[in-house]
Amino acid sequence: MITYIALLRGINVSGHKKIIMADLRVLLDALGYEDVITYIQSGNVIFKSNETNVAILQNQIHEAILESYNFEVEVLVKKRNDLEKIVDQNPYTDTKDLEENKIYFVLLKEIPEIELVRKLKNIEFENEQFIVSNECIYLRCGLGAGKAKCNNNFLESTLKISATSRNYRTVQKLLELSKD
Repeated sequence: MITYIALLRGINVSGHKKIIMADLRVLLDALGYEDVITYIQSGNVIFKSNETNVAILQNQIHEAILESYNFEVEVLVKKRNDLEKIVDQNPYTDTKDLEENKIYFVLLKEIPEIELVRKLKNIEFENEQFIVSNECIYLRCGLGAGKAKCNNNFLESTLKISATSRNYRTVQKLLELSKD
């Protein structure tokens, strides 16, 4: 079985798209996934499956949520090993920034178009830096994510892709919880 991490975008934010994590575990169990674990209320799920196609898993979870809750949720699924590689390639390794929760991973559902990435790289934000890869935008928010202008919504609209963001601590915890 392959260990996966599913990241749901935009649930349980300010009372919108509310999904109780215990209910989400039951929903994913019903899909036949094994060892389902959720972490915090923002839609982080660890599970195991024999399915090798990530797109199929994303679609199954998306459709199950739509059917059960009657709203759309963007679902991004990564193999544990792939997420670990993304973290290993993180260029922002300053201990103080990591401890102060200034480092974010904007995980991309698809590879952005090269021309759109070029345009994005020409935009600068005070106290914010980013590096774009095919799977992730590594983001350093010097004043914290709450004040960041280079946020998930901005990146999605600029690159015309779906993405979801998690801070360094959350990603580390997901990797820790998903160890075999």
